[in-house]
Amino acid sequence: MSQHQSYVTDLPQLLIVGAGMAGLTLAAALADQPLAIRIIDPRPAPAPEQWPATFDPRVSALTQASENILRRLGAWEPMVQQRVSPFQHMAVWDGDGTGRIAFDAAEAGADHLGHIVENRVTTWALLQQVQQADNVVFEPLGLERILEAEGGRWQVILSDGTAFIPDLLVGADGGRSRVREQLGFRCRTWAYGQSAIVTTVTTERPHGDTARQVFLDTGPLAFLPLREASDQRNSHCCSIVWTLDQAQVPGIMALDDTEFRAQLGQAFEHCLGAVTHCDRRFVFPLIQNHAVDYIQPGVALIGDAAHSIHPLAGQGINLGLLDAAVLAEEIQRALPLALSPGDDLVLRRYQRRRKPHNLLLMSAMEGFKRLFGMDLPPLRVARNLGMSTLNRHPLIKNRIMVRAMGLDLGWQGDLPALAQPELLADF
Repeated sequence: MSQHQSYVTDLPQLLIVGAGMAGLTLAAALADQPLAIRIIDPRPAPAPEQWPATFDPRVSALTQASENILRRLGAWEPMVQQRVSPFQHMAVWDGDGTGRIAFDAAEAGADHLGHIVENRVTTWALLQQVQQADNVVFEPLGLERILEAEGGRWQVILSDGTAFIPDLLVGADGGRSRVREQLGFRCRTWAYGQSAIVTTVTTERPHGDTARQVFLDTGPLAFLPLREASDQRNSHCCSIVWTLDQAQVPGIMALDDTEFRAQLGQAFEHCLGAVTHCDRRFVFPLIQNHAVDYIQPGVALIGDAAHSIHPLAGQGINLGLLDAAVLAEEIQRALPLALSPGDDLVLRRYQRRRKPHNLLLMSAMEGFKRLFGMDLPPLRVARNLGMSTLNRHPLIKNRIMVRAMGLDLGWQGDLPALAQPELLADF
């Protein structure tokens, strides 16, 4: 008897490759549906008792739309019990001029603009929800290869030699997706010639629950507020993302901690006083990648497997969670109609709802990067004037804040019910 005999079922079968935030969100959103869901990932998320004492260097700025999704899936409370860091304020300024914009959640009638959350916290909390679902099985296996099968379906060979033919294969396996590569999805890809240095720092003054970002000539430097506990006040910890040209990275990484903290503090204009401590530094090359299509017959890409964007606004994971929520919604819509989860109609609706919004945000982020990356005096004057003017118009600022929180349906395209505010979701 095969150890996988439990997958012999009359229910439609999903195979999700990748147990990151997007893949787990999709599984959790379909946990109560008449489906047999299998998730594979060779590196499952570690439990909190296995986490190092330091903060996870990878964090995400979760919008309120993402928070809504995670709340409805039951993951938010476990996340809060670990630690999440709400921020009520945001400050953005031009390091080469006087332009500055300040956002305050209270001006938009909100408690917070978003949360900075370590990726391991979100992933672990989602995994807990998935493991409680009767129709979901997680296995620590990798993807070996994908072969054509009869009826236009795909046979997936797992790393233990098991062969599996799902009704829908979902690539949620990140920016270097093997699903995407093996099935030959065409992509538009370009490298920025830049990398981001990421670490956690402690500053002389508390961050005041404010996310700060200064645009330098090489790119943005962000100080994202962290808390050692969800209810902590007056924290001095921040996650930093420092974008630099490739030629600058080796020199900065070669600095000892004292020299690095000094240069970082200077680049940040000592907004929080001296940088008094930093954890181990990591470097991530910045690459923009977008699949020309998110779908093939019986296959869908979600999250970074479909698109990866510049970390300028920390929007990457929010797009991935929306991908998962929309795909789940389309599958739920199809099941009462006796449509397969991999039916072309289901997949085309998913792509039609998500691709324009993702392209729009990617284009906006690219535009911001180019605007602040050009060192032309007339352009510098114009952008500083524009920022200062915008800062004096509360109605326009509030509109931007609503969009940044992920709650503007016009901007988001078509928000899935999981992401909508309570009143809209119940309407």
